[in-house]
Amino acid sequence: MKETVSDYRVSHLDALEAEAVYIIREVVAGCQRPALLFSGGKDSIVMLHLARKAFAPAPIPFPVMHVDTGHNFAEVIDYRDERVAATGVQLIVASVQEAIDRGMVVEPPNGMRNRIQTPVLLDAAEKNNFDALFGGARRDEEKARAKERIFSFRDDFGQWDPKNQRPELWNLYNGRVHPGEQIRVFPLSNWTELDIWNYIAAQEIPLPPIYFAHDREVVERDGMLYAVNEFIRLREGEESEVRRVRYRTVGDASCTAAVPSDADDVEKIIEEVAATRVTERGATRGDDKTSEAAMEDRKREGYF
Repeated sequence: MKETVSDYRVSHLDALEAEAVYIIREVVAGCQRPALLFSGGKDSIVMLHLARKAFAPAPIPFPVMHVDTGHNFAEVIDYRDERVAATGVQLIVASVQEAIDRGMVVEPPNGMRNRIQTPVLLDAAEKNNFDALFGGARRDEEKARAKERIFSFRDDFGQWDPKNQRPELWNLYNGRVHPGEQIRVFPLSNWTELDIWNYIAAQEIPLPPIYFAHDREVVERDGMLYAVNEFIRLREGEESEVRRVRYRTVGDASCTAAVPSDADDVEKIIEEVAATRVTERGATRGDDKTSEAAMEDRKREGYF
């Protein structure tokens, strides 16, 4: 009898999921004390979901860490605490406000705290002896992201040198680090924003309501719509208005803008993202507009 060979294929999302799960398991197998950077944003939410899948039915074998600037959207912090409670994972909070209070960092004149997250992150990683940090960065977010490998080596000062990266041939990763050194690991590197949303839809992953269209009081600055809140005050001559908006990315309330949108469910968001030609950070992050190399400069200093 002639044997038949089944035509076995996996979908695009299944292949991305399998790659990410493999990377997460490789890090846990090769590193002493990894941790997952978790902000309550959609990418870190997907990362947490993948980590659960990687080790189910066992619990996630590493903690999650949030570098809390104190300038968060309330909806995101509420979601963060709900997900941590639901998964039973250990949450470590590295507070920028506490670092300011004890004189470790200085509040920037413009009030944007993203730049001073870096020393707080490095300090928390050192105190907790983390040798690997998972991040939800993707290569399509920003051109500096596209320069990094999946395993991004950081020296004993927490710095990244884009000219001194380890090769990654045939999905072979080198996680070897010396005391004081770290690797940042980006299992979602090969994903796009559209992949993230399609995966969220397929897996029915719950999200903070801030990602869906809602009415919010906003003010327009430099072509972007910022929510009026305790961090964004109206300047002389400015007027606010209530607009139907949603957030494509979640960062500090002091520097993250919303986009006009009527997409109030995941399927509508997928249609919206598929049609856009502007990256989420390019459209909504005021802290990335300080210079063409703003993100790369921060990553060299130790940023995510």
